[in-house]
Order: sequence, then C-alpha cells, then structure tokens
Amino acid sequence: MRQTSPAHVLPARSFEELLGGGGDTTTVDALCASERSWRLLVVRALLDAAGTAPDGPLPPPADAWRLLVRAGAADPAAAERVLAYPATGVWAAHTLRRLRGSTEDDAPSWVHTGHLHALAASAAIAAGLDFRTTVPVRYGWAVLPGIGAMKVEGAPGGGAAEGGTLAGGTLAGGAPEGGVPGRAAVDDGASGWAAVEDGAPDWAAVEVCGDGDGRLTVAGRAVPGPGWHGLTRLDADGCALLLDDLDPYRTLRAPSVPEPLGSADDRDWRELFAGAWQVLREAGAEEARALARGLAVVVPRPRAERYRPHSASSGDAFGAALASLPDDAEQFAATLVHEFQHNKLSAFMHLFTLYEGGGDRLHYAPWRDDPRPLGGLLQGVYAFHGVAGFWRRRQHPLGRFEFALWRSQTAHALRSIADAEQLTDLGRRLVSELSARLRPWLAEPVDPRCLAAAELATADHRATWRAYHLRPDPRTVRAHAEALAQGTPPPDGPPAPALVPGRPTRGLDTRAVLLRRLLADPEGLTGLRDDPGAVVEGARPEDVALVTGRTDEALDAFRDRIAQGAGDPETWVGLALAARAAGHLAGAPLLAAPELAMALHTGQDPLDLALALTPGGSPVP
Repeated sequence: MRQTSPAHVLPARSFEELLGGGGDTTTVDALCASERSWRLLVVRALLDAAGTAPDGPLPPPADAWRLLVRAGAADPAAAERVLAYPATGVWAAHTLRRLRGSTEDDAPSWVHTGHLHALAASAAIAAGLDFRTTVPVRYGWAVLPGIGAMKVEGAPGGGAAEGGTLAGGTLAGGAPEGGVPGRAAVDDGASGWAAVEDGAPDWAAVEVCGDGDGRLTVAGRAVPGPGWHGLTRLDADGCALLLDDLDPYRTLRAPSVPEPLGSADDRDWRELFAGAWQVLREAGAEEARALARGLAVVVPRPRAERYRPHSASSGDAFGAALASLPDDAEQFAATLVHEFQHNKLSAFMHLFTLYEGGGDRLHYAPWRDDPRPLGGLLQGVYAFHGVAGFWRRRQHPLGRFEFALWRSQTAHALRSIADAEQLTDLGRRLVSELSARLRPWLAEPVDPRCLAAAELATADHRATWRAYHLRPDPRTVRAHAEALAQGTPPPDGPPAPALVPGRPTRGLDTRAVLLRRLLADPEGLTGLRDDPGAVVEGARPEDVALVTGRTDEALDAFRDRIAQGAGDPETWVGLALAARAAGHLAGAPLLAAPELAMALHTGQDPLDLALALTPGGSPVP
C-alpha cells in the first residue's frame, strides 16, 4: 500500500464548493483521498494499542496486517476497497476506544481486534491470493466484510474461522469480476470446535482453511450454499451501492449481529433504489454523480412509520448511509442527499476546525425533538441545506411543502449560531456561505396552501420545543402572577428562560406528519377522526381538526383538555395554533412563550391568560 502524503490540500474551487454545501466529483474524490489517510491513521493507532491486547484463539493483529499488505501488493485496489469500506472505520474507531477503556460491549477484546483478520481475508479474496488466516465468529456468524457472511451451524454461538481464497474475487456480493463465484466449504466435524472461555458460549473457535484454486473451506459447505449470505447490490445506470445487512460494525455505533434480508425486502430495496437514482438525476445530474462517487453502502433498517423515515451516518464511516426502508423512491432520494451531506461535512471537519470546544450550551435544532450542541447543529444545517435544495426542484404539493419548511428552519438555525463564540473564523465563514446561498430561496414563491402548511409546522415545532425544554425564571413567574392578580401590565424585559431538557411524550413532528398525509392525499385524513393515533403515532382528533381547517372544533377540544388537567405542551401549542388560525389575539403571545403560560396557569381560561402575557417572548436558543 502506498505511503500517505504528509498533508491534504483541497483545491480552491473544491474548498469553496464545500463551504457552500456543494461539491462535484472532483471535490468528492479529494475527500475520499483525505478519508483514506484518516482511516490509515486510526488503524495505525489501533495496531499500536493492540500490541499488548489478548489475542484469544487468534494470531496477533500484526499477522493480519501482513496479509493485508500482501493483498495490497498483489492488487492495490483490493486492499484499498477493504480499508475504505465504511464499516472498517466504525470497527477501527470502536476497537480503539475499547482498547483505551472509553467504551464497553459484551465481546472479548480479541473479537474486535481479530476483525482485522476478516478484513485481510476479504482483501486477499479480492486479490486472488492463496492464503490461510483466522477470523472471529460471533454469535454463530463468520463475516467477510464487503462480501458476505456464513452462518456456522454447530458453533456454540460463535468462534474463529480460518479462511482461504476465492480467486479473482471482488467486494461486491461475493461474485468475482468477470468470473464464476468461488466455492466454500466448512469442516463441521466435532474436532473443529474449541471453546475459548468457560461460560462464554458466544465466543468460541473453529478451524477453517482454503487453497489457491478458488475454494474456501468453512466447515464443509459451499459458498454460495446453505448458511451463506452474500451482500445485495443496488444497481442503477451510473450508480451502484452495497446493501450491507451483515457486517457487525455496519450500524455505525455498537456492534450488531447480521440480519440478512429476505428476498422480498431485497427486491423492494432494489426497486426503490432504481427509482431514487432516477429522481436524483432529475434533481441534479452533477450532484447525483458526486453522490455516486462518494456513497458506497446503504445499511438497511426496517420500515418506519410513513413520513417518519429513520436515517443516520457517522464521521467514522465515510461512504455509508443507514436508512429505514423508504416509503417511496423520492423519500429514498431525499434520505441519500441528507446523509451524503453529513458524510461530506464530516470529511471536511477531519481536515479543518469549524468550532473549538463547543462548551455545554445546547441549541434549538428544528429537525430534532431534543436540544443539540453546536457540533450537532452544524451537521444539521449542512444536511438540511442540501435537503432544502433537493426539494426546491420538486414541484408537487408535498415537495413544495418540504422546500418551504426546510428553507425556513435551516435559515432559522443558521441565524441562531451565526455569532456563536465557539465558531472558528472558518466556521463563521461556512455559516455565512450557507446563509448566502439559502437567502434567495427564501424569496421564491410557494403555493399558498403549501406555504401555510409549512408555516404551521414550523410554528408548531418551535413552540412545542420551547414548552418542553425552556423553564421561565422564577422571578418572571412571580412578577407575572402578581401583575395578573392586580390587573396591571406584565413587567418589561423579564430574564430569559433557562434551557432544561425535557422528555417529549410524542414526536414534535406529529402534526407535520398529518400535514404531509393531507398534502399527498387530500382524502387521506378522512377516516382519522376517531382514532388518528392508530395511523400516525401520537396524533389526536383535535390535531386532525387543526390541520384540516376545522379551527373552531380544534380550539374547543384543546381548551377542554387544558380545563380537564391534560394540558401537555402539545395541547397548549395546539391551542395557540388554533387561536391564531381563528384570528384570536391570544394566539401570538401564547406561541411566543407557551412555557410561561403553562407555569402561570392555575385553572383560569387559557386564552384569557394568554392575552395577559408579554407579547413576543424571548428567542429560541
């Protein structure tokens, strides 16, 4: 493998593109090169730390590194693909933290350090080497990263497997480039197993071997064959990703057991990806090519509630996006854009410092239910800047709603951190560049119905977040209570409320999900009057009344809940939204400071109470 260069320098044009949220294929290639060096540094640190770690039944990690170097000499691209594989970064970072004692899990340390043998085996397979090595087996699975996994029957939960070769192989589902898949077999004789630790059946050992003729023996069964699961490829014209449901480090955080998808799920993912790629190309051909150059893996998760997809990425796993099974191709495309933005910024932050420390201060993040530190908010504004740009090019009602919502929320978040003391000069420049590119979008016309829905969702999220996470100063509450009792005006300039993270009882996006359903299918909420929570988790009949324009009905329902002692933050904010829609003067002050109204309420009419509040409230942190 080549020696790393002492430093990486981004071309000036690429630097400017990334500051503004963009980046073409040349820029992405530069990030990939820098991430290669970053990955090598982490792996080198891991090898140094593992020098004194117990090896269990495995050879020393240095043996695996020598095999990896040998594979790199025979086929440099093979070793590079293994090192660049996203889960490799998660493995290296997690194992290094484990060796340094900063994290824990249930596996012996040799299982983690021994994963390097599996990585080396994958590289050797791809390079067509004749080799022997030993790889760990955890919970009955022997995994070859980027290729597939064998369910090892008869193992007392897991162990180690000695692996051989698939001549001419590739890291794409186990099929060699231009050839027939190699074969594998496993020796399932009783003598092949050896317990590693008494009372630890999940970590055992099994002997496995191979030759240089394309045969891999893993206890007597062929690959592909019973017990073998290869990775699915998501192919489209101009883009190919691996769908990794097997790697123990694929889920970006704690190690996990392989969860092979069924054939129906495989088919769904392939069909959705083909449609998503077409949507991405329509939204921007150059951006799509850059995404295809940078993303390598999608980690599949089960389908989430409709319009509530789950996705994630990690700075340790450049090139990966974890995603729940999408509702449709367009949602999949938006998710890939979102997570690729995170990937780009994480790589950029490996090269440059955008903030220092960050302190203990938390901020309002318009896409989260919880307060976030500065670093998390920077990641969020970068990702949702890209999401807003994606939806800007989609012209149907739901697309216009998403564009109006995310341009507004992203602009709000950028304004909130523009003067953050922890930002470096470069961090301020990034915030400024994103703001400048977003500014013209704020003036673009949006259909009034879609715009009104986005404004409702925006006001709902901000106010409900306030009600859960801000606590008014006790002096403010006392002064307002005295003013109410005496019938005098409330005091001016009250101290700002304190941020005390709360625990929302439902998603702050609940009414936004109802709005999405309404825009996508105007008749879709017709049957939700009695039990909307059965369709949208957390939704109540009064929420449906609010978003469908039955304002008086919603106002009465929210008011009644508060009178009955069920005045949670969602109800108070729902009352404020309904009051505003009805033209009631109480709507604005109640939206501005719902936390103050909740602290002052002692049974009086909530609308009368709201009228007595100081207009405007304090800004969301």
